[in-house]
Amino acid sequence: MGKRENDSKRGRNGSEAQLKLAVLISGSGTNLQALIDACAEPDYPACISLVISNKDDAAGLARAEQADIPTQVIRHTDFAARSAFDQALSEALAAADIDLICLAGFMRVLGAPFVDHWQDRLINIHPALLPAFKGLHTHKRALEAGVRIAGCTVHYVRADVDVGP
Repeated sequence: MGKRENDSKRGRNGSEAQLKLAVLISGSGTNLQALIDACAEPDYPACISLVISNKDDAAGLARAEQADIPTQVIRHTDFAARSAFDQALSEALAAADIDLICLAGFMRVLGAPFVDHWQDRLINIHPALLPAFKGLHTHKRALEAGVRIAGCTVHYVRADVDVGP
């Protein structure tokens, strides 16, 4: 990656040349908290610049506010079409000059135009070892299947659900 305009800026943890990270959440924010803790380390290569939730009552918003991270709520229910919701998300991310987006318990499927626009700058934390147990209710389905080894997958997002590298 070539030198970017914001490379000379210091991040939240004081180090230089950090990626500006946005975290999208819908719930409690436990993965967000892990990212907040990691970003507090002096040599961590990213800082969380924005947390966006699609739900007003997402408990993760309080975690972000406690860490002095800007938050924004963009309710999917305020939009008649998914494409309009995706556009509002994209505009908020672009306005914050975000380098990398992390879906951390974000419970909305994003449309192909959004995913294509942010390709290779959009990652998802999935609570199962992919390709097994794509989609929702992964823990319940893994237990029902008798799986003895569990884990999570962090992958780049593609237009199809839970298939990215």
